[in-house]
Amino acid sequence: MARISTDKVRNIGISAHIDSGKTTLSERVLFYTKKIHKIEEVKGKSGVGATMDFMDLEREKGITIQSAATYCEWKGYNVNLIDTPGHVDFTIEVERSLRVLDGAVLVLCSVAGVQSQSITVDRQMKRYKVPRICFINKMDRAGANPFRGVKMLREKLSHNAHLITYPIGAEDQFRGVVDLVTFRAFYFDGDNGENIREEDVPAEILEESKTYREELIAAVGEFDELVGNKFIEGQQPTVDELRAAIRKATLSLNFTPVMTGSAYKNKGVQLLLDAVTYYLPSPDQKENIALDQHKSEAKVILKSDSELPFVGLAFKLDDGRYGQLTYMRIYQGRVKKGDVIFNSANDKKVKIPRLVQMHADEMHDIEESQAGDIVAMFGVDCASGDTFTDGTIKYTMTSMFIPNAVISLAIAPKDKTGQGNFSKALNKFTKEDPTFRVHRDEESAQTIISGMGELHLEIYCERIKREYNCEVVVGKPQVAFRETITRRGEFNYTHKKQTGGSGQFGKVVGYIEPLPADAAVTYEFVDDIVGGSIPREFIPACDKGFQEAIKEGRLIGFPIVGVRALINDGASHDVDSSEQAFKTAALMGFREAYEKAGPVVLEPIMKLETQAPEEFQGSVMGQINQRRGIIVNSTSNEGYAIIEAKVPLNEMFGYSTDLRSATQGKGEFTMEFLEYSPVPKQNQEEMVKKHQEKKAKESK
Repeated sequence: MARISTDKVRNIGISAHIDSGKTTLSERVLFYTKKIHKIEEVKGKSGVGATMDFMDLEREKGITIQSAATYCEWKGYNVNLIDTPGHVDFTIEVERSLRVLDGAVLVLCSVAGVQSQSITVDRQMKRYKVPRICFINKMDRAGANPFRGVKMLREKLSHNAHLITYPIGAEDQFRGVVDLVTFRAFYFDGDNGENIREEDVPAEILEESKTYREELIAAVGEFDELVGNKFIEGQQPTVDELRAAIRKATLSLNFTPVMTGSAYKNKGVQLLLDAVTYYLPSPDQKENIALDQHKSEAKVILKSDSELPFVGLAFKLDDGRYGQLTYMRIYQGRVKKGDVIFNSANDKKVKIPRLVQMHADEMHDIEESQAGDIVAMFGVDCASGDTFTDGTIKYTMTSMFIPNAVISLAIAPKDKTGQGNFSKALNKFTKEDPTFRVHRDEESAQTIISGMGELHLEIYCERIKREYNCEVVVGKPQVAFRETITRRGEFNYTHKKQTGGSGQFGKVVGYIEPLPADAAVTYEFVDDIVGGSIPREFIPACDKGFQEAIKEGRLIGFPIVGVRALINDGASHDVDSSEQAFKTAALMGFREAYEKAGPVVLEPIMKLETQAPEEFQGSVMGQINQRRGIIVNSTSNEGYAIIEAKVPLNEMFGYSTDLRSATQGKGEFTMEFLEYSPVPKQNQEEMVKKHQEKKAKESK
C-alpha cells in the first residue's frame, strides 16, 4: 500500500459471538475495497471458503479458529483488519488482537442480539480500552429486530448505544438503510451490492427516522458543546459537526454508534467502512504506554512518530512452512528489512531478514514499515507478548491477559515412530497459543495437554494428525480441579534428621488460613517472625516449602489455591540448620495444618447458554438439571428458548450429542469458564476414595 500519514490509518478488529457473520462481513469488506474480486461464502458450495478462513479445518467446520490479518484501502485510508474467532475456546485470539488494535467492530445478530460471547468480547474491549462501532448484522433473517439489539446493548452491556443508520424494512423486505447523519437513504444494487443508490428518505419511515436522528443529536450533544448548544436552541448541526461529535463521543469510550445491515445480502457494508474512517481512532489517537526499564519501570507514553526510537510488540506467532512468522504491531519509530532489533525480554538482538504484510495466508513483501502498522516478520524468534526496540532504549509493554486452562487430556502418538513429529507439534502449538499448555504427569508418565474447552483440544489433536502426519491416541478428558481450605489450621513442626556428620534441624510454628474470595493472588506468604527465632536467611526457604506443598493437595492431588501461610515462631540449630531443613519443615508443617483446615475440592463452573426451539424447552432444562446445573435465567425470542445456567464442567462431557438428540439437531450452546466452586460433599468423598485407591495401586 502507498505510504500515507498516520491519521489516515485504521487498525480494527471484527469481533462477535459465534455465527454472527464476522467472517462474511470481512469477506465483503475485502470485496468492496477491491482486495478480492469474487465473494466466497463461509460454507460456500464452491468448497473454496471465505478468504479469512484459510485453514482446512476452518473451511470444514465453518468456524474461525485463528485470527487472520489483512489490509486494504478505502477512500484514501489504510485499514489493517483482523477477523477474530467467535467461539469461546479460541478467546485468546480475540484477546491478543484487541491488545494491539485501536478500534473494533462489534457484530451482533439482529435476531439473537447480545449473546453470551458478545458479553465476553465486550469485556475484552473494555479491558484494552478499545472504542467500537456496533454493526447489527443479518437484517434479512426472519425475526430481525435491530431495536431490541440496541435495547440489549444498553441493558446487558451498559452501553450508551444509539442508531446512526436506520433500516429500511426488515427480514425479506430489508431494502437498505437511512444514514441518520446525512439523512439520506442508501440502497445497494447489483449482484454484490456494489452499486450504491442514494435517494430521499422514504415517506413511510420519515417520522421514525427524524425521531432517531433527534435522539442521536441529543446523545452526542453531551460530548460536544457546539452540537449540544445547537440541540438546546432547536437548530440542526451540519453533517461535519455531527460527525465530529459522534467521533468525540465514540473515542471517549462512553458512546457506541450502532449501524444496521446484512453482510450476506451485501447491504450496509460500505457505510460501515465509511464509519470506521469517520469515528474510530487513528494510531496517534490511542494512548499506548510502555515501561522504561532504565528508569525503574517509569511509564512512558509512546507516540506514533516515525522519527522516534523503534518500539514494537510481538502479539502472535505462527509457525509455518518457512519457519516462525511473528506478527508485530509497531507503536513508535520505523523498521526496515535488514534492520537489527533488540528483544527487551532477554536483550537478544535479531536481524530482520524478511518483512511482510499479511493478507490472510498470503504474504506481501515490503521494504519498511512505520508507527501504526501491523506487519509480520520472519526469522524473529521470541515469545508472544515480547517487546522489541532499536537498542537505544529499553521499554517493555504490558502483555495480554491469559485465562487459565479448564480442561486436560492425556495424549500420545499412536506409533513410536511419530514421537519426533508429536513433540514438534506440541512445541509449535504452545509457542503459538498461550492458552494451550503441555506438561508431563510424572506419576502416570503421560503427556497432558490443557486448554479452554473440548473443541479447543479437539482442533489441536486434529492439527497434529493433518499438519504433522501423526495419529494420536487421546485419553478421557480431565477437568482442572483445585483444592482449598475453609478455616484456619495451625502447625508446629520440627524437622530433625541425624545422618553421619551434621544433621538437619528446622522448626516452624504458625498457621494457614483462607484468603478472601476477592484476593488477586492464589497464595500469600506472611513472615511474622520477631526476635530472630528463625534466622533471616532461612525465611525464603520456608516460603519455598509452602510453595512446594501447594503444588499437590492431599485430597485428590490437585493444586491448592486461596491460601495464606504465616510463620510466627520457630527454632534453629547453629550447625544442623540449613535451607533444605527449613524448606522440609515448612512443607511438612503445611501438610499438618492442611488436615485441620477443612480442605475441600473446587471444580470449574461454566456459564452455559443453550438455545433451542420452545417445544424442546422442558427436555433441555431437564438435561441441565441432570448435570447438576442451576438455571439462572430463561427467556424466549422468536420461537426459541434461551436458557442460561451454571453447570460444573465435569458434568458437561458429551452434552453436545445429548442436546442434538433431544432437540432433533436444532439446539445449540456456548459455554465459558465462570468460577471455581466447592464440589458437593458426596462427590468429594467419592473423588478422595478414588485418588487413594489410585495411589495405593501405584505404590505396589
